[in-house]
Amino acid sequence: MDELQPLMVQRLRKIDELKKEGINLFPNDFRAEKTSGDLVNRFGQATPDELKMVKESFSLAGRIMAMRDFGKAAFIHIQDRMGKIQVYVRSERVGEKSFSLFKKMDIGDFIGITGTLFRTKTGELTLDAESNRLLTKCLRPLPEKWHGLRDVETRYRQRYLDLLVNPMVKEIFIKRTRIIQLIRQFLDERDFLEVETPMMQPIPGGATARPFKTYHNALDMDLYLRVAPELYLKRLVIGGLERVYEVNRNFRNEGISTQHNPEFTMLELYQSYATFEDLMALTEEMVCFIVQNLLGDLQLEYQGERIDLSPPWRRLTVEEAIVQWGEVDPKTLGNYDRALKYAQRTGIPLERGIPHGKIITEILGAIVEPHLIQPTFITHYPTDVSPLSRRNRAHPDLVDRFELYVAGKEVANGFSELNDPVDQRERFIKQLEHDNGGEMEGHRLDEDFLHALEYGMPPAAGEGIGIDRLVMVLTDSPSIREVILFPLLRPQRE
Repeated sequence: MDELQPLMVQRLRKIDELKKEGINLFPNDFRAEKTSGDLVNRFGQATPDELKMVKESFSLAGRIMAMRDFGKAAFIHIQDRMGKIQVYVRSERVGEKSFSLFKKMDIGDFIGITGTLFRTKTGELTLDAESNRLLTKCLRPLPEKWHGLRDVETRYRQRYLDLLVNPMVKEIFIKRTRIIQLIRQFLDERDFLEVETPMMQPIPGGATARPFKTYHNALDMDLYLRVAPELYLKRLVIGGLERVYEVNRNFRNEGISTQHNPEFTMLELYQSYATFEDLMALTEEMVCFIVQNLLGDLQLEYQGERIDLSPPWRRLTVEEAIVQWGEVDPKTLGNYDRALKYAQRTGIPLERGIPHGKIITEILGAIVEPHLIQPTFITHYPTDVSPLSRRNRAHPDLVDRFELYVAGKEVANGFSELNDPVDQRERFIKQLEHDNGGEMEGHRLDEDFLHALEYGMPPAAGEGIGIDRLVMVLTDSPSIREVILFPLLRPQRE
């Protein structure tokens, strides 16, 4: 078996004994009428004398997380979805038969308790058990010193134990759910319609990324897990749904890092008759709304850095940002050869032939991003790395696009949408030619989307926000794996 074998053998013996006594080890007829949180909220400040006046009995259930045995009595802590509470179990009150059953329970077992409240000499609110029932027998012992599951790989692979014994982990995922609820509340109140688009697509599109490929037997066709919902959401805008959003799962067959997981969650939204500047204002307002409701303050700490989310947020163009932190002449960035040589001198491994705009964004990522700790909008990206964005009227080699950075992480990407079908076709073709079978494996010219675009899409702006990264920042989590319940991991070796 494993190193737990001796302890498991002991528990298996207890299970045999209980079965011989006719004890149901997995009943499902106990009703927990209260939670630990209900009792703490109602009686947490009550004095011992006030508790003596409460004659009401309370029933609750949870997992035994700690036990102090005093022979004919014991103190245990049980944990439910709302927290923990202490329980006092004594033979003279629950009866010899029930107490005998209780003595065969272990840390990790689920128990049902009915009793009254009192406060111990140390001041702890405690349930004095009138009755107890075994609800589920735990075969495997919980991790040693149940607060100490610290091995990162074990925590991710056995998230159920991580949630059980590390309270801060549970809090992260409660906050994650709350963040998504607040996103929906914010957008719903502004007349956005939540929609669902296909996760399996005949042509992957909407982002430059390598897709996962699958196959549909009945239709005899290849399908791809979506890398982004963008082209389907735009179809809806064309169809008259002027404000739409989707909290979506995307899949990219790429590397894994502290900021990347092959399966991840994004918010993507589109607003008709809006520009990228409108979406910057919306994003600022939405993030502040989320943070204020979640944390009660626009100041937070991330990995030792104090971050101030108070608006207005800093705005810099790509060129301005590189000039500021790269200490480079703008004319160098505007010249292909000089920009390439500058990138190579700074240690960025680029080869001749890569698009000029790609050189610029690689420099941005290497030189600028680590400095963008305070919330910053970086705007006006090169056209040749932004195939779905509207060109800037004054500078056609640039597009009306922004990326939001917080704590050195790209959190959002938005732009005024390209709605010229002729320009869009030309840019798709150019993008496919430059890719040459690389990142865009499986991508083809999406004639159906271009056909839809020819019916006319209103002027609009769209944006994607990385929910996982936003949760990282708002929960002070150093890795994306900390905010995804079941991150992808390599199989364990035998």
